[in-house]
Amino acid sequence: MPLLEQVLEHNPDTVKIVLKNLPLTSIHDYAEKAALAALAAGEQGKFWPFHDELFEHKKLNDKVIDSIAEKLGLDIEKFKKDMDSEKVKKQLRIDINDANKADVGGTPTLFVNGRKVNNRGFKPIQKMIDQELQRIKRGK
Repeated sequence: MPLLEQVLEHNPDTVKIVLKNLPLTSIHDYAEKAALAALAAGEQGKFWPFHDELFEHKKLNDKVIDSIAEKLGLDIEKFKKDMDSEKVKKQLRIDINDANKADVGGTPTLFVNGRKVNNRGFKPIQKMIDQELQRIKRGK
């Protein structure tokens, strides 16, 4: 996140961060549930705070997910209903399909305007952003 925050600070009017969920269920037992929980929190405007709190915990379980929801002041009844809603489940399926189409095999994977980032330093990412902005400016 510090790298992405640096990119946003340097490009406040031209860069938008989009997160796509790709729960790696073969590695993390609660990956899918955590993704659904974050999306459900998003229904109450708390996606990013919930996301950030998830990554503060080394081990996830139902108690941790519930405690994060409570800590963030979510309407718990709505949160639980949204986690099980077709809307939230559909969004997760879309994210997974998008990741598969982009040949993403692990997380995190970064893209700049559809181009996969291979070097995750600030300068190489900024160079890609500048190239994309120039390409857009030229109308290509």
